[in-house]
Amino acid sequence: MEFFVQSVGYLVLVLMVLVSVAFVTLMEQKILGCVQIRIGPNKSGYWGLFQPFADAVKLFNKETGILRDSSVSLFLVAPMMSLGLALSLWVVEPISAGGFDFSLGVLFFICVSGLGVYPLLVSGWASNCKYSIMGSLRAVAQMVSYEVSLAMILLCMVWVVGSFSFSEISLSQSWVWGLAIFLPLSLIWLASSLAETNRTPYDFAEGESELVSGFNTEYSSGGFTLIFMAEYTSIIFMSLVFSLLFLGGSLSEVLFMLKVTVVVFVWVWIRGSVPRFRYDKLMYLAWKSFLPVSLMLFVLYLGVLL
Repeated sequence: MEFFVQSVGYLVLVLMVLVSVAFVTLMEQKILGCVQIRIGPNKSGYWGLFQPFADAVKLFNKETGILRDSSVSLFLVAPMMSLGLALSLWVVEPISAGGFDFSLGVLFFICVSGLGVYPLLVSGWASNCKYSIMGSLRAVAQMVSYEVSLAMILLCMVWVVGSFSFSEISLSQSWVWGLAIFLPLSLIWLASSLAETNRTPYDFAEGESELVSGFNTEYSSGGFTLIFMAEYTSIIFMSLVFSLLFLGGSLSEVLFMLKVTVVVFVWVWIRGSVPRFRYDKLMYLAWKSFLPVSLMLFVLYLGVLL
């Protein structure tokens, strides 16, 4: 019975996440409009509040284009895999009305987030388009590179707190935020999360002119919508994890939700104000800056707490 209640709670949580994705896109458009000194969406409903739903109706009503030489089954399945993996990460959310909050949530997060490279690779390969496969290879390379730093930061937090549970890590910060103690790690986590989700200034999978739109070049209609929703679902989840690791508090607090909203705002703010890197500098930052620093800090915490 308890498992049934938790399952229903998780389904409700998924629906709330998908609705949140719609309004995060609206928030992004409004913030970018202010940053670029323009109006932003204001036609659909009062103050443009129905713009995300208008976009969804428009996208799903478009024709789904399938290339003659593409691998049709993989081409259609890849966006579903991407959204499914993004939503499955929410299982570890430590809240009684949604996630299952099991004791090895950090390990589950590492394993499932590592699988996120496969839908990208499959979608680029199945398109049978050189631009798509180049974009997917770039996206996979940068995701794998930055996942190493993310794993080291998580290991630091697990070693200091002594638990693989996200709720234990969050509640351990009842007196002082992890942001004050782990400031270098929090900055590395934020930058690595941007690269993990292919966001500005690390959106090289779709940002270069020779790649057109990256791994999703040949997608339209429903397939593009699923990829789009998977990206923003990951953004909200990574903002939640940042809040759990470095801003602490119980998920039952309204203040915690405000913390997550502020972190999402920071993601959009970075997109509107930070120029894009060069790809070689992206890899240099991952392997010669973030990884050595996170390794040294892990050794430091290991030595201090032994």
